This record gives sequence, C-alpha cells and structure tokens, in this order.
Amino acid sequence: MELADLLARIDSWENLHTEFKVWPVHPDDLAAVLVAFANTDGGDLILGVSEGREIVGIGDSDRVARDVDNVAANNCEPPITVIQETVRSEEGRTALVVHVSKGDMRPYRTNRGSYYVRTSSGRRQASREELLRLFQATESLYYDETPLLRLSVQDLDLAAFASYLEETGQSQLRDEDPQRILANWYLTANGHPTVAGILLFGRKPQHHLPYAQINAARFSGTDSSFDPIDRKDLDGQLLQVIDQAKRFLYLHLPVPHEIRGFEPEPKPELPKEALREAVVNAVAHRDYTIRGPIRLFIFDDRIEIHTPGRPPNGVDADAMRSGAHVVRNPWIYARLSDAGLVTRAGTGIRRIVRLVREATGREVGIEVRDFEVLLTLPRKLGPT
Repeated sequence: MELADLLARIDSWENLHTEFKVWPVHPDDLAAVLVAFANTDGGDLILGVSEGREIVGIGDSDRVARDVDNVAANNCEPPITVIQETVRSEEGRTALVVHVSKGDMRPYRTNRGSYYVRTSSGRRQASREELLRLFQATESLYYDETPLLRLSVQDLDLAAFASYLEETGQSQLRDEDPQRILANWYLTANGHPTVAGILLFGRKPQHHLPYAQINAARFSGTDSSFDPIDRKDLDGQLLQVIDQAKRFLYLHLPVPHEIRGFEPEPKPELPKEALREAVVNAVAHRDYTIRGPIRLFIFDDRIEIHTPGRPPNGVDADAMRSGAHVVRNPWIYARLSDAGLVTRAGTGIRRIVRLVREATGREVGIEVRDFEVLLTLPRKLGPT
C-alpha cells in the first residue's frame, strides 16, 4: 500500500473492510478484529492511526508484526493467516497494515470462545442465526440437525413416525427401537428433538418454529398490492404442509378436459409433477434460520414461490437452472426422499423447467435475491 492509498483510506475512515487502531492493542481486542474480518468478507486492520485521523506510528514495526502474528496464530481458532506491510508517513512515522482474507475455515472464534462479524462501522458478536449460517457455509453443521434443548422426545408424534415408516415401505424398522432410528436419522440428538425431527414429526411444529409454514394466497389479476381473494396459512408437519399446498394449488388452478375417445380426459394447466416439485423444493431447501415463511402466490398469469434464504455455497440462478445440487437440509431431504417426493439426483429444478416449457411454451423464472429465491411458473392462461 502506498502512502497516498493510506491517506485515502484514512479520509474515507472505517467501513466493512477497514478498521484503524492505535498501538498497543490488547490481544483479546486484536483477536476479535481478526476473527471478525475472517468471518465476514476480509479486510485491513491499520495500526498506528489515531481517532483524529493522524498517522501516529507504532514504534518498532518488526516487534509489532511479530505480536500480530502471534495473536493470529494463538488467540484465534482456527489460526488465521495474515499478510502485513508497513507504510511510512512524510514525518517518518510507520503504520502497519494487516491484511486479513475471508477465511476458508469459517467460522473463526477467539480463544475465549467468542465469534465476531464485521458491520459497516465496526464489529459485533455473531447472532445465533449468523453463526449457524457460517457453519452451514462450510458444511461444518447443518441447521436441521440442531437439537432443540428445551424439548424432549415427548414432543414428537411417534405414532406419526410409525405411520411414516409404514407408508414409505420401511415397516420392518417398526420392530426396532424407535429411539435408535430417530437418533440415526438425526431427528433427535442426546434425547432432544432436532429441527428436522420437530418439523417432520413434531406434535406442534409451529409452536416451536412458527416461521416454518407456507403462506398461500390467490390474487385476482397480476398485482399482489391488492387484497387476495383467498389466503391460508399452511402449517403442521412438513408432509402435511406439502399436502395442503397441493390442495390449495389444485383448488385455484382450473383443470379443463379434452375429449379423447368416449370419455373426457383432464388436461391440467400446469403438470402436477412440476407443481409438486416446486413446493417440495421450497420446503426441502429453504433456510430455516430465517424467520419468515415460504410464500405461495397464485396470480392470473403466474405462480410465485418465495423461498427464504439464498442458495448455499454461492449457487446462482444459472447454476440452479443447469442442475447444480447443494443440499441445505440433508436430514429433511432424506426423509422426503424416502416418501418419494424428491430424488437424490437433484434434478428437481431442471424437471420443473422442462415440464412447464412443454405445457406453456414459456420459461420458468428463477431470481436469487438477498434473502430469498423467487421461482416463477408462468400460467398457460395468462397473457402471451
């Protein structure tokens, strides 16, 4: 970094990628800064600059650099690799620029057990939801295997679980200890139901995870700013939610008939398989750390499914359309697969695109937004 670059950074002052400090810095505070940068998007810690935006220097730059390296290696878990360089002012004072990259082993924490993230003006401790997303981003932990420590196995509907085994052709497992199966399938952990367990087989799933539902609405016309002509909150166990969504769609999508031979044959406007795939995809892949429901909107010209959360691991709309398959909730996904609702091949989006194109001659819309994925299925009856 040249002096002119440093002066420009000082003039702009602190932001998501820059923090200034006067040396010395307590090791705990220094570790917190490094962890926050590594957990977020990387950045530069610049030592030797005062709050008055003056380069005051750091003294012995070699000793300070060693101290920073020592904190990065021993006070951060996992250790953080930093790159350091010095910049001299016109008065001969030295500032130390500590470059911290976005970490490949997130989440990082201090040796005191604290996780930090950057904000536009500093840092703060990561919230529970942010921490879970950091774990998910590196597949260190899946949110659906998180135990709900205030709950017990009594909060699961074991009769519904037994019926599931029967209906999915796994009746031979009914003779085994259900507690062992629940634990092996990550539906419980240490005697507590997991997120997957409660969502799939909880007695009252939305009592504990109120946002794990689908808000369905039918609008007249093409604009959601008007009141819907019908709306329902679809809740219960996930398989029940999926079934309710199916019935809501069938209620509001007409099924004309074609005469073939002696009997009229139903000709659905959109293939049932595409509708099912779209709903199940949302339920299976949504981000359950986000406190918001799936939204299912039916308009005259389209169906919109708003799924909370961006796809994991940087998957974008083009990758989704081409068949990229990253499972966010593997234990929920596995149980839906056993129920015959998803395939392990991850071909759902591609199948939706093909089926809708064949039925309507139009393309499915896929838009990855900041906090959701919008899937738009064009209706055959809408304007062309």
